[in-house]
Parts: sequence; C-alpha cells; structure tokens
Amino acid sequence: MSKTSTPLATPASPFALDAAVKGLRAARSRWRAAQGRPQEAGGRELPSREAVRSALARLRGALFPLRLGPTDLRQDNEDYYVAHTLDDVLHSLADQARLELAHAARLRGDPQEMAVLQKQAVERIQAFAEALPDIRDALDADVLAAYDGDPAARSVDEVLLCYPGVDAIIHHRLAHRLHELDLPLLARMFNALALTRTGIDIHPGAQIGKRFFIDHGSGVVIGETAVIGDRVRLYQAVTLGARSFPADGTGRLQKGLPRHPIVEDDVVIYAGATILGASRSAAAPCSAATCGSRRTCRPAAWSRCRRCARKRRREPARAYAVEPASSPAPAH
Repeated sequence: MSKTSTPLATPASPFALDAAVKGLRAARSRWRAAQGRPQEAGGRELPSREAVRSALARLRGALFPLRLGPTDLRQDNEDYYVAHTLDDVLHSLADQARLELAHAARLRGDPQEMAVLQKQAVERIQAFAEALPDIRDALDADVLAAYDGDPAARSVDEVLLCYPGVDAIIHHRLAHRLHELDLPLLARMFNALALTRTGIDIHPGAQIGKRFFIDHGSGVVIGETAVIGDRVRLYQAVTLGARSFPADGTGRLQKGLPRHPIVEDDVVIYAGATILGASRSAAAPCSAATCGSRRTCRPAAWSRCRRCARKRRREPARAYAVEPASSPAPAH
C-alpha cells in the first residue's frame, strides 16, 4: 500500500488523526534531513531499547541462575538453562551490535558491507561472552563487600536480591566490557536501564576496582573518566563529576579527556559528598606507632589500616570525603 493510500485511522476511531500523523511525519523528515539521516524506506537504523532490556534481564539470570533466573529452575538444570539463555541473548546482542556498527560507519561516511558488519558484531559479542566468568567473579566480590560492609545485611542472598547498589554494579560491569569492546551505544543503553531501575548513574567508561559497594545508592553519579580503586565504598548522593569541559578552537567540547576524580584503594565517601575534576582521593595508612584503635588511628586511616580490619565490623569507618562548600554544578 502506498504512503498516500495508507489509512490514518481505523473506521471505528472517534479521533481525527490526519493532522497529527502528517505533522509528525514532517517533523521526522526535518530532523532526518538536519542530521543527515537517510530518507528512503528501510529497516531499523539503531539498536532497540526493548531488545537490549530483554537481553540484559536474561544476562542477569545467566550470571545468577538460582537467584535472578526463572522461579522453577533447579540446580541440576543450571548448565542447560545458562547455555540456552546465553545462546539466545548473544544472538540478540549481535544483532543490536551490528546495528550500532552500521550506524557508526554511516556517521563516519564509511558504509560497510552487511557481511563485514555482522562478522565484526559476532567477534565482539563473542569476546563479551568470554568475559562473563570474570564478570561473575568480580560481582561475587562486590556482593561480599556489600554484605561485609552493611551491618543490616542478613545474607548475601538478600544483598543480591534487594540492594540497588549491587543491581547497579551488575549493569555496570556488563556495560563496561561492551564499552571496552567499542560498543559504546549498547553500553550506554545498559547504563540507562540501570539508572531507571536504581537511580544510580555510572558511566560505562568508569573504571571500578574489586569489592565495590554503593550503600543505599540513590542519586550516585560516577562520570566517564572516573577511576575507582579496590575496596571502595560510596553512600547515597555521592557525585564523582567533572568541574569543567575544555573546548577546541571551534568551541566544541573535547571528548575523552580525563576530567573526573581518581579514588584510590580503601576509601569511604559519605552521603552527599561531591568531588569534581581530575583530583585524587586517598586514605592514608596508619603508622605502626598509632595503629590499633579508633582513638589512635588518624581519621583518614581508619578505613584502610590492615591492623584495624578486625574492628571494622564493630565500628563504622570514618570517611575520606571532599565536600566543597561551593562548587560548580556537577556534570558527567
């Protein structure tokens, strides 16, 4: 059926839709012309948010089958479920990756043959699949960090099922690997879904070490070039943001430059703290002469001191946090 003969409303509809449909078509045409998008009829040009959402949900189930998988799954069927789920998910992600690669090639003015793009997509998603065991190990350490760091946690299962910070780091560790594989749009879509679910915004480019824990979590922002060490704990409404954005000679923002904080190992950052720019935050270690109690340890050292480790479960760590009295609005 031609465009002119397509009915704009069903016969039973009480609404006159012609003006709205034609107006939206005109708006789409203006946008596509302004952005250099093709105007001819064709298939989907960008990855599907719904396809990515479905793939991500099933990936979570493949990583933690008996906790985030189907309710009727039994342990003796785990491998079958994981294999079947991963095969389905990886096919879907490869299709979405091909769409992203085709879109990126068109924007570069270097369109590629579909067979070449499909091969590239499959290779990258295969590399993503090979990283899943390491991602699971990293997530196990994150879950233990949350359990060890929260006296209210009654079990590691509660932490995995209920903590938004753990939900966010599951999304992030998957998204970060896609980002490393030069699939930044798919990675950002994983990030956007995590933000919707948890209120925690971690850019997939952020580098996060082992045993990471976000307690409570809502309102946390971690920017693209942030680097976070091992055994770091953040509380709600913490921002690791950028202070300013350098521009090139034409006034356009320069992308990819380091502009977010570096947080070293064993740092705790309390609720509401804002750290902006490419600064460095570290917890100083205790000296042997002062080590052993909260009264003698320096405040910034308590959360890092190895000799004080036995007391961390009995007393909350004092935090190293930067909270400027007045600072520019954070950006990420």
